[in-house]
Amino acid sequence: MQALLVRPALARLSPILFALLLLSSTAVFSRQAAAPSTSNRPLVLVAEVDAIIHPVSAEYMVQVIDRADAANADLVVFTLRTPGGLVESTRSITSRMISAKTPVVVFVAPSGARAASAGFLITIAADVAAMAPGTHIGAAHPVSGSGQQLDGAVSEKAASDVAAFARSLATQRNRNIEFAEQAVIESRAFTEDEAAEAEPPLIDIVTSDLDSLLEVLDGRLITRFDGREVRLRTADARVERLQMTWRQQVLSVIARPEVAYILFSLGTLGLTIELWNPGAILPGVVGGLCLLLAFFAFQVLPVNLAGVILIGFGLGLLVLEAMVTSFGMLALGGVVSIALGSLMLIDSPMPELQIGLSMVLPMTLALSGIVFFLARLGVAAQRRRAVTGRAGMIDEIGRALTTFEAGGSGQVVAHGEIWSATGTEPIAEGDQVKVVGVNGLTLTVRRLESALQGGDKQ
Repeated sequence: MQALLVRPALARLSPILFALLLLSSTAVFSRQAAAPSTSNRPLVLVAEVDAIIHPVSAEYMVQVIDRADAANADLVVFTLRTPGGLVESTRSITSRMISAKTPVVVFVAPSGARAASAGFLITIAADVAAMAPGTHIGAAHPVSGSGQQLDGAVSEKAASDVAAFARSLATQRNRNIEFAEQAVIESRAFTEDEAAEAEPPLIDIVTSDLDSLLEVLDGRLITRFDGREVRLRTADARVERLQMTWRQQVLSVIARPEVAYILFSLGTLGLTIELWNPGAILPGVVGGLCLLLAFFAFQVLPVNLAGVILIGFGLGLLVLEAMVTSFGMLALGGVVSIALGSLMLIDSPMPELQIGLSMVLPMTLALSGIVFFLARLGVAAQRRRAVTGRAGMIDEIGRALTTFEAGGSGQVVAHGEIWSATGTEPIAEGDQVKVVGVNGLTLTVRRLESALQGGDKQ
C-alpha cells in the first residue's frame, strides 16, 4: 500500500543551502526553454519525472509549464513514474497545471511503471490522463512524515482533506469521483484497464508510447479546467525535451534514501573525527556539509526519529567500548544499535523509500569499525605520557656535566638542553642520570643505576 506523505510542521523550514541553490536555477533552466515557435508545426514539450514528488520535482514541473506558456507551445507531456511524495509539492504542481495556458498531458509510462499516491492526484488533475499497458495508479491515503499511518482524528482529518481534493479534481475533469475518493480513503489502486473502463472513466487514453499518444491526441477536443474547449494539434509536431538543471538533478539524487543515508553516515563520521582531533578542520567541514545535505533529504523523506537516535546511541557505545573494559559487549551493542537504527531510519510502506540490508550491513560495519578505531586512538593518545612541560621532563635520561656532591648542585644535559640540577647522592661527571623532579628551572636528578635499582625518590 502506498501513501501520500504529510510533512510535519518542523520540516516546512527549508535548509539555507536548498534556498540558495533554488535561486540559481532560473537562469540555467531558461537556456533550456523553447523559443517562441516560428513554424506552423505544432510544438510539444516533453518532460520526464521519475522521482519522489518533493520540492525539487515540483519546481521542475512548474518550470516546464512556465516555459511552455512562454513559448506558446501546443502541448506539454509529462511522462510520470513516482511512488508518491509530499502533499504541499503535489498541490503546487496541480495548481500550476490547472492555471496553465498550455494543455497538460500526464502519461504514466512505460509499461510496468506506476503513479502512486501524489502521482495519482497529479494524473487526474491533467487535461489528458494517459497510461501505458501494464501500469497502475492510486493508493493515495495520507501518512505522516515519519511514514506511519496517522492516528485517530488527525488521520480522519488528513484523509478527508485529501479526499476532498481528489473529488474536486475528478469533478472538474469529468472523471470517476467514486474511484478518486476510494484511492484516498481505501488506498485502492487501479490498472490501466480498470481506470479506462470505469463509468465515467478515471483516465482518458491507454497507449503504448509517446508517438502513439501524440497520434491519438491529434484533433482531440478537450475541456480545460475552466470549461473552455480546445482542439489539440499534434500531427507532425516538433517534440522538444526539457531536462532538469544540474542543480535539480543533484538535489533530486540527494533526496534518494540511499544517498541520504550515506550522507548522514559520512557526516556523523566526519564530526566524530573532528571531535577526536580538534583542529583537523577538513573532517569537520566535510561532515557538516554532508549532514546539511542529509537534513535537506530528511525533510523530503519519511524519517523515523527513533532511527536517528539509535544510530547516535550506537556510536556512543562504540566510543565507550574504547574507554571501558566490557569484553566486547558495548561494541556489540553499538553495532546492533547502528544496524537497527539504519533499518528504521527511513520508515515508509513504499519499497522505493526503504533502505535494504545490502546497504545497511556494509555501512554499519564500516562506520562501526572506523569509529571504534578512532576512539581507540583517541584514548591511547590521552593515556600517553606527556612529552612537553614539567611532566615531560620527569623520567628523562640525561648525563652529568659536572661532579655532584650529595645534596650538591651542578649541571646536566637532558632533553637536548643544559640544566642546573641538584643531586640526592654523589654523581660523577659523565654519569647517566634520571630526572626525578622539577623545581622551576632546576632539576632533581639521581644516578640512573640507583634510580633503576631502588626506585625513584625525589
